[in-house]
Amino acid sequence: MKKIWFSLFCAGLLLVLTSCGQGQAEQQDAETKQKIALILGFGGVDDRSFNQAGWEGLEKWGAAKKLQAKKDFTYIETNDPQENSTNINQAVENGFTTIISLSYLQADALEEAAKQHPELKFALVDGEVKGIKNVVSATFKDQESAYLAGLAAAYTTKTNEVGFIGGMEGPVIQRFQKGFEAGVEAGAKELKKEIKVSVQYAASYDAPDKGKVIAAAMYEAGADILYQAAGSTGAGVFQEAKARNENAPDQKVWVIGVDRDQSDEGNYQLADGKMGNFTLTSTKKNVGAAVTEIAESISDKKFSGGKSLHFGLKEAGVDLTDGQLSESARQAVAIAKNKIIKEELIVPEK
Repeated sequence: MKKIWFSLFCAGLLLVLTSCGQGQAEQQDAETKQKIALILGFGGVDDRSFNQAGWEGLEKWGAAKKLQAKKDFTYIETNDPQENSTNINQAVENGFTTIISLSYLQADALEEAAKQHPELKFALVDGEVKGIKNVVSATFKDQESAYLAGLAAAYTTKTNEVGFIGGMEGPVIQRFQKGFEAGVEAGAKELKKEIKVSVQYAASYDAPDKGKVIAAAMYEAGADILYQAAGSTGAGVFQEAKARNENAPDQKVWVIGVDRDQSDEGNYQLADGKMGNFTLTSTKKNVGAAVTEIAESISDKKFSGGKSLHFGLKEAGVDLTDGQLSESARQAVAIAKNKIIKEELIVPEK
């Protein structure tokens, strides 16, 4: 009888120990498993620009890792400046262990959250948070691709007037503006002519109507090429250009896209029923690659906390599409691109 009770006792003890071991293993898995939340900037996930590029990058990475969207990785939209902190806190409260922000406007909120939660990992794309070990920053040399866009505009304009429409004033959009102006100036010098550059900010990344009004005024004043770096506000610029090209095809105007290849935004119908396109070219920002690199580094346990990653033409972080550039414009762009990569040409960002 004693032998039976002893056997039962040993079996029960073994079961308890096994259960404890499984429980500890599950707890360790839960602790090491990374859940990623992408905090978007203004304009929504389908802004056909920065946010969309970032989410598409994370979505592709998650699919390759066989992770479940909305559970293992998700995005949170930002519609108001007051949501910068609440969205980051929401991600923390919902158990996400890595929070990636896609807006330099969220830098302060991200820094505060990182200090409060040193056990979590944070990343700021398109901005910098310095000196915090659980935060990695990723910035782009937007001035380099914008320079190429300005050069292309100089080689294309027929009115010798071009325009730049920015979203909200700040260091990021300033890089686009300064690079574009420098490129136009260089192109004008090469072609031995004077080109006027008009600049206006919409004070918003999600105001297409305002973008349309600004574009209309610039086109009306004589500009035939507009470069927009304004998030979904830029959709209004495309709308205005489309209306003008369809109503006055003999006075073609152009738009330069931003962050991703926006050639599909420039489609319009000609009077003979054929299709035309007014997206001259687009400056590409490899936001998806930056997001993917951050996510992959966490997966590989090589998180670059406390560091800043920089993506320029040399790192294939930014670029310019061929679009509908003339051969002379393409050649000028290729020469300038090579000089920038070799650091023979330094593009101003301020």
